[in-house]
Amino acid sequence: MSAMAMLSGMDVFFAPQMIAAPESFSPSAQKPAAVVAHWQALGLPLDVRAPTPATEADLLRAHDRGYVRGVLDGSEPNGFGCRSPQVAASLPWTSGAMLSAARHALVTRAAVAAPCSGFHHAGWEHGHGFCTFNGLMVTALALLAVDRVGRVGILDCDMHYGDGTEDILEHVGARARVAHFTAGARYYQPAHAAPFLAKLPGIVRTMADCDVILYQAGADPHIRDPLGGFLTDEQLAERDRIVFSTARACGVPIAWNLAGGYQRDPRGGIAPVLAIHAATARICIETY
Repeated sequence: MSAMAMLSGMDVFFAPQMIAAPESFSPSAQKPAAVVAHWQALGLPLDVRAPTPATEADLLRAHDRGYVRGVLDGSEPNGFGCRSPQVAASLPWTSGAMLSAARHALVTRAAVAAPCSGFHHAGWEHGHGFCTFNGLMVTALALLAVDRVGRVGILDCDMHYGDGTEDILEHVGARARVAHFTAGARYYQPAHAAPFLAKLPGIVRTMADCDVILYQAGADPHIRDPLGGFLTDEQLAERDRIVFSTARACGVPIAWNLAGGYQRDPRGGIAPVLAIHAATARICIETY
């Protein structure tokens, strides 16, 4: 029996309803199924669970009512710039996967995966950058309002600035109860890699008083990503080891998602992105 097979399984919240197929440069709407299938093909120990879709009430804590209803009924464009009914139908499931993972992490005190993305550019009444509803803020605000947690951390290690998250935090006045770090505000060049990794343990420890950390394990900081480019394979792995090990040492559970990743293989597939997400999953499993 392999060492990996002997490790405890990682809980993963996934359902086929999370998938959509917009014509887009971003693979994010179709990526969840490919990622889970890849993890299973690699023999990673997983416990795949069905998420509960986010309710309209959940979405309305983080977004304007007219925007939410317009996206869902197709009268407003989504973050892909289209009005696809298939995309609209998938959105409660992607935010719901993040919320389900966070709630499960609070119970298990471990790290739980939600293989979805397309969150942090979505603001109070707008979507862009392939992001429609901000599942990070949908999750954080639901935990604060419904689950009565005291504080939530959002550790955004995507390549890009989480402008939508900042917009919602400002609009709803939640900064006192939501700790938000967005790496893209400061770190984006190869020269930034060493300082970023040096400061990351301390950044995670600033969230030690949080009940749960929502971790965006972005693939687009990879140095070969067409929309990114400052961390090598080894540095991405070190990033994930720091996050998971420091959070565990602090006793704070994690719900993590995929975020970003735009590389293509010679056939036009997303094999390089799948490899990055698999490396994150392995480190998560090894740590917990």
